[in-house]
Amino acid sequence: MVVTDINQKNIFLVDDDQKLRRLLAKFLGNEGFAIREFPDGSHVIAAISEGEPAVVILDIMLPGESGLDILKRIRQSYTVPVIMLTAKGDDEDRITGLELGADDYLPKPFNPRELLARINAVLRRSVVSRPEADVAADNIEIGGLVLHRRRRTVSAGEEEVELSATEYRLLEALMTHPGMVLTRDELLNYARGKDFGPFDRSIDVHIGKLRGKTELLSGGKRCIKTVWGSGYMFEVGGL
Repeated sequence: MVVTDINQKNIFLVDDDQKLRRLLAKFLGNEGFAIREFPDGSHVIAAISEGEPAVVILDIMLPGESGLDILKRIRQSYTVPVIMLTAKGDDEDRITGLELGADDYLPKPFNPRELLARINAVLRRSVVSRPEADVAADNIEIGGLVLHRRRRTVSAGEEEVELSATEYRLLEALMTHPGMVLTRDELLNYARGKDFGPFDRSIDVHIGKLRGKTELLSGGKRCIKTVWGSGYMFEVGGL
């Protein structure tokens, strides 16, 4: 994982629609954000390496590499929150984006105020930096599985894997309530803020990815249990 300086007011906007970029840059600028515009994804990774933004707003339909390809490259090295812009009703691309690690999505056309609300929700659930001396105290360890709050990773022994912002929030919620069933609505509130209601398969998609990562670390043992008709539970005995 690459560590960079994060500016909570910087937003990268990647969209080939110049008119939309200018509109959003003006609107979000009036809200106190600094917008850096990109007409495609060719320079986004390099820009992130120079100074990680608070959020990346990434259109799926881009010239050259698609937004999904760019998202995949971002997730190889960075945990910066990514909000995908998708064509209205394009469920397959939306689900694929969530599976690749997107933290939210917004179908076009949209009200700029809704985008602002989603940006603010992403920022509210971002990890708050803590002094280095407090890192160990901030870790959550259950049965050999360790959630690192500062690094936003999960490990077992020498093996460690990165988590997206949403995956981190979900695992944090489950591991701070071991043995307790959390409903999808409760998990959605932890992962996305209380502004939004549940939508389609978002929680299930993220849980599926999270389960795969934890099982990889635990040698195939399942610690995230599905409680049919209720929700999910971190099962201590599963480790």
